[in-house]
Amino acid sequence: MKSHYIIYVSCSNATLASYRYNYAYHTEIKKILEICAIIKAIHERLKGIIMQVKIKKVDTVSEERAEICAVSITEEIRNAIDVLEHKQQRIPVTGSESTVLCPLSCIYYFDSVDNHTFVYTKDNCFETGYRLYELEGILSCDFFRCSKSMIINIRKIASVKAEINARMRATLLNGEAVIISRNYVKDLKEKLGI
Repeated sequence: MKSHYIIYVSCSNATLASYRYNYAYHTEIKKILEICAIIKAIHERLKGIIMQVKIKKVDTVSEERAEICAVSITEEIRNAIDVLEHKQQRIPVTGSESTVLCPLSCIYYFDSVDNHTFVYTKDNCFETGYRLYELEGILSCDFFRCSKSMIINIRKIASVKAEINARMRATLLNGEAVIISRNYVKDLKEKLGI
């Protein structure tokens, strides 16, 4: 017997993210696409279990709501809830002058070099006190260990290409390329559905 998950999102002309913030229209689309990506990840993990997504336009901000009906609350569903409630997980990172809290959604990858862990965003590089094994325990399912020294955000992958020695090259949304070690290629292909 298959379980049925229903995720129902209602939003007005204001944005899905507008209860506390005043974002431009593109943010509404971005949030909806982010939720759809999470739904896709849930669907892929459930391997064929039926997933229904309904989006309904409403007239006022007071009518905006998101309703999730599920047999159990999985990590993916918890991530969807966090996105909707603006509770994105953040980690402390150190820049040239100060320590800031960096949202996980901004992180492209973590790289460990000489007992230092670096955090790469679209345009910046920071350092964090976490070790990679510690990060694996706290990161969402969007992050994937792609080598002994690197954890990558799979939502930041634009394309992948096979390399020699059974490795894979992942090109990120910012144009940067990272190598996926052959020991991790099979798992990454499964996560990406390729």
